Amino acid sequence: MQSAEKLSITLPPEMAAFIRRKVESGLYGSNSEIIREALRGLMERERRLEQLDGAIAQGLADAEAGLVEEIEAVRQELRRGAAGGSPVG
Repeated sequence: MQSAEKLSITLPPEMAAFIRRKVESGLYGSNSEIIREALRGLMERERRLEQLDGAIAQGLADAEAGLVEEIEAVRQELRRGAAGGSPVG
């Protein structure tokens, strides 16, 4: 089992009440359980934002390097493919 570190946190009353309601409802076994789940969600969100930032950076680098197509050319290619023609690619 992984080691754990005990932390003390201070929350506004509405957040503390929210946690208590979730525990009292039986959805969570303890205050710590709900905090851990919330932090896992935050960590996943940050991971996804990092991936998005990477994709944006790659797109910008591709655009700066001229590795993009004009949108109208892409639309025409898609229309040809949809019409049964052979799209270029």
